[in-house]
Amino acid sequence: MEIHNFMQATRILPDLQCSLLCEEVRQEVNGNLFLIGVVHYLRIPQLPIVAARICVFNRWTAGIGQFNESVRLIAPDQTTVVSKGESKFELRDPSMSATNVMFFGNVKFETAGTYFIEVNVDDVMKLRYPLPVVVVPPPGQPPAPTPEKTA
Repeated sequence: MEIHNFMQATRILPDLQCSLLCEEVRQEVNGNLFLIGVVHYLRIPQLPIVAARICVFNRWTAGIGQFNESVRLIAPDQTTVVSKGESKFELRDPSMSATNVMFFGNVKFETAGTYFIEVNVDDVMKLRYPLPVVVVPPPGQPPAPTPEKTA
C-alpha cells in the first residue's frame, strides 16, 4: 500500500459569484440581505448630477486565504476613476462564501455615456461591466442644448 502526501492549498484566488449595482442593500433580522433597486442603467434628467448613494454587492466563493477587493467606477473616457473603494475579506474553506457591499456616496456623473464597474481581487480583474448613463429630460421639457464643438 502506497501513501501519498498531498500538499494542502493555503491560498486559492476566489471566484466572483455575482456583482450587482443597486440603490440600497439592507439586512433583515435573520441576517439575510436584500437588494433594493438593482440598476442596469441610470436614466437622469440632466448633467452633471450627483447620486447620493450607489452600492455594489459582490459575493465571493471557492477560495482560500485573505484577500483585498477593490471596486472602481470608471468614466466613459476609460481612464477617469469616478469612485473607488477597497475592503478585505477571508475565506477559510472553498465551500465558504463572503459577501461584500461597497457603498459609494455623492457620486458625480459629469457626462452621459457608458461608465464601467470594475471588480478586482488582489489586483486581478474578475469582472468589468457597463453602466450606461442616459439623459432623458422630464416630460414637457425640451432637451438641454449640447455645447458646440469648435475646431
